[in-house]
Amino acid sequence: MSRPVFIQDYKRNQANVLTVGTFDGVHLGHQALIRNVVDLARKKSAPAVVVTFDPHPREVINPSSDSIRLLTTLTERASIMQDYGIDQMVVIPFTRDFSILTSDEFIREYIFRRIGVDKFVIGYDHHFGRDRKGSIYTLRKLAKELGFSIHVEKAHEVGHVTVSSTVIRRLLETEGDVSAAAEMLGRRYEVSGTIVKGDQRGRTIGFPTANLEPESSRKILPANGVYCVEAMLEGQMYSGMMNIGIRPTFEGEKKVVPEVHLFDFSRTVYGNRMKVRFNRRVRGEKKFNSVEALVAQLVRDREICRQFGNSTENL
Repeated sequence: MSRPVFIQDYKRNQANVLTVGTFDGVHLGHQALIRNVVDLARKKSAPAVVVTFDPHPREVINPSSDSIRLLTTLTERASIMQDYGIDQMVVIPFTRDFSILTSDEFIREYIFRRIGVDKFVIGYDHHFGRDRKGSIYTLRKLAKELGFSIHVEKAHEVGHVTVSSTVIRRLLETEGDVSAAAEMLGRRYEVSGTIVKGDQRGRTIGFPTANLEPESSRKILPANGVYCVEAMLEGQMYSGMMNIGIRPTFEGEKKVVPEVHLFDFSRTVYGNRMKVRFNRRVRGEKKFNSVEALVAQLVRDREICRQFGNSTENL
């Protein structure tokens, strides 16, 4: 699987072992489900399939509310799924018309008739269909009628907290706790994008930065502050630190800007793609009384990040 396939381009296979969900983040709970799909599929020499949706259902069902921000883009989800052994990620466009299908109609029309299923792996609390009325009990009834089997996956916990995309979003957006988010994701959080030209102010104070324009405006940026990061650029990994915020020390800044200062790096790389991996949060955003005070703090931030990198490089 090199990319997701939309349902209109998918060829039905009755032998499929599959699961269904949004899977934003592909966190540890999702991974447990996916491992079961892959293990069961391999035992049957059958395709391991994930059925997902785009856009996120909440964007369609509650369009007037604050738009949900994503832990993973569709492309990122497909790449992670492939790493875990999924053969195909089938995408159903989530529209207003689709949202009003009953759970019975969804399973019959989409899962059974258009995609095909022999074994359905489902999370213990998964609900689907209009008003989320479909449940394990709905699926058991339909499985008996249509001739497929089901496997129920239990909850996954980290530190007695049930892992969920909602919890991880809060950790990132509200607290900037990229370390706790990584524990639930099973990997460090990443943001990819293109390096764009900024106001070059960092260069004038000895801290040149690469301004990152994320590949999706729907992608979550951690809460404003300074972070120790690693950045993949031109096929090479660099250590650095990242500032996310409005740069309050300077007047007139309103837009949140993610910018990365790479250690021991001085080339101009506008237009290049960069992937940033968050290691830890150093501090929150702060307004300094002078540029000199800001520079002094940036020197301390850089030392913290260098020491963190040295302490983890052999892990």
